[in-house]
Amino acid sequence: MIESLLLAVTRIATLSGSQHLSNATGFFFQREERLFLITSRHVVLDEPTNHRPDRLSIEIHADPANVVATTQFLIPLYNDTHPLWREGTDSAGTVDVVALEIQRQALPATLHLRAFTPAHLVEQLNEIEIGTRVLIVGFPLGFHDVLHHLPVARQAIIASAFGLRFQGQGYFLTDGRLHRGTSGAPVVTRMITERSGRSDMPWLLLGVHGARMDITNRDSEQDERLDLNCAWYADILLTLTGNEGIRG
Repeated sequence: MIESLLLAVTRIATLSGSQHLSNATGFFFQREERLFLITSRHVVLDEPTNHRPDRLSIEIHADPANVVATTQFLIPLYNDTHPLWREGTDSAGTVDVVALEIQRQALPATLHLRAFTPAHLVEQLNEIEIGTRVLIVGFPLGFHDVLHHLPVARQAIIASAFGLRFQGQGYFLTDGRLHRGTSGAPVVTRMITERSGRSDMPWLLLGVHGARMDITNRDSEQDERLDLNCAWYADILLTLTGNEGIRG
């Protein structure tokens, strides 16, 4: 048996024409009958670095009886020049999370995946305390179980007041050693009590890992990195996957 959490996370490759640009992490989110791929906005478009892929390739387990069997699934990012992803903003600007709807009829007939749902989101913010242990599940530097095509988990803790927007931004902080390639990974904690809709994947989805945080006055010769990271609050997914989700 494979833990359901691992089957909810997928490896992303960003592509432009025939060129492979980067690796990242994404996960599946289901809203009623609609299925979405969630990842960081800077995975699909990062203006400061001129990162502009035209499609994503994700890896999906194709056979419930054979975990080694996977298939690559291509997701276009544009219809002509119009972005196909959904993004959101708040009072501080653009939120570094996007949702891409996956057309189920285009998926292989046989699939072995799991998806988070609105039932996995936190209902009461005071459920989560500073210091709460979390897992961030993804593909750091592209590293993963290459035989079974499964991600790995890194441990972290909540490092800022959960429910408050850190420095007015739409994220909280985690304390953990993370790497490139983890962008778009789900930040989860084990749920304490059983709740309807979570029985086959008993995790709370707290956030979407965005990037490492650093400070501008750090002396690179004397001071180590803080090992703090930004995680965007997962409730943005309700906006992005709703019927009125904002297009990029």
